[in-house]
Amino acid sequence: MDGGLDRRGWLPCYLSGAVFAVCMAGTTLPTPLYSLYQDELGFSEMTVTVVYAVYAFGVIGVLLLAGNASDAVGRRPVLWWGLGCAAASAVCFLCATALGWLYAGRLLSGLSAGLFTGAATAYVMELAPGRGSSRASFVATAANMGGLGCGPLLAGFLAQYASWPLYLPFVVHLVLLAVSAVVLSGLKETVGERRPLATVRPQRPGLPPEVRAVFRPAALASFVGFALFGVFTSVSPAFLSQFLGVDNHAVSGLVVALAFFASIAGQSAVGRIGERRSLPLGCAGLLGGLTLLAAALWWQLLPLVVLSALLGGAGQGLAFRAALSQVAAASPVDRRAAVISTLFVVAYAGISLPVIGVGVLSVHIGLQDAGLVFIACMAVLVTCAGLYLLRPPAGRTPTPDPANGPRPRLP
Repeated sequence: MDGGLDRRGWLPCYLSGAVFAVCMAGTTLPTPLYSLYQDELGFSEMTVTVVYAVYAFGVIGVLLLAGNASDAVGRRPVLWWGLGCAAASAVCFLCATALGWLYAGRLLSGLSAGLFTGAATAYVMELAPGRGSSRASFVATAANMGGLGCGPLLAGFLAQYASWPLYLPFVVHLVLLAVSAVVLSGLKETVGERRPLATVRPQRPGLPPEVRAVFRPAALASFVGFALFGVFTSVSPAFLSQFLGVDNHAVSGLVVALAFFASIAGQSAVGRIGERRSLPLGCAGLLGGLTLLAAALWWQLLPLVVLSALLGGAGQGLAFRAALSQVAAASPVDRRAAVISTLFVVAYAGISLPVIGVGVLSVHIGLQDAGLVFIACMAVLVTCAGLYLLRPPAGRTPTPDPANGPRPRLP
């Protein structure tokens, strides 16, 4: 009986997580289809990275302009707007007879993700029963990463084994969005005191004083993890095709999806490992994933690409869930969505700026060498982040030794 009550208590949390996943799946749906669009519309690899970056700029723009909107007007209205933008994005891709349609579709997709990231994360956690914060944070981050992983997997298999590869994935997504709208209409609002939309103001990335110490390492780890995902989702299909001869869209989609699914596995381990240790361990996993990716680029071996996706994704999951849990727990309730949105601004800066850099470099030195330069830069950054996380906090009281009394504080 208690188990049934527990499942019913968690059902709204799980349903909101499913809506979150459906929306995020649309943002990665075009990933294995870019080669088809290149053949159809005749654009370069550099254009692929720009099209991808338009999405990230859309996310960042919404997070800065309206990242705190759901704290004022409520979670559900913001999620309705996000579903509407996702549907409009799918329609743009269905009408994509020129490059402008792809830019519009990616921008709308970025707007939907920007509306969902902070609001849906807070909503999923608030719909969970009391004392379920750790489990609820896993549902939120797993819905985010799981949705991102399902997008390329769904599109890749439909493009490879079904008819109308540039149309059917988006038709299926529109159907899923309609179901999500029905689900969302049956969920309750969690913001008690709502304010008019006119009270929402553009926000600079800012943090309450009590969040800042927690936010710094969380932001570093999030930036590197999302940068790795950005390169996987933007240029890895082109690398698989050009250097490894993998032209199967399902395989390309699966490789990208593995990174996101490995992230979920990493997130599930945080409860056993502990949030404090998960951040530096996640950085170590990211460094290992980057090293394997460099080896894959150098020796042009598909198994190393797969291993880099698995290890790097697991490292990202460890770091990201610990980061999100600590930041959400330290945030005031009335500013939680705004603070989470600020964390995602940093994360999506990581998913966009390095991707553009790889695209620009690939024009001059080729995709392989551009990837190696990216890996070297990210390896330096993640190493610095790991060392920062391992340093003892300033002013921390030394742990007493029961046998010998308090240990002297080192200079």
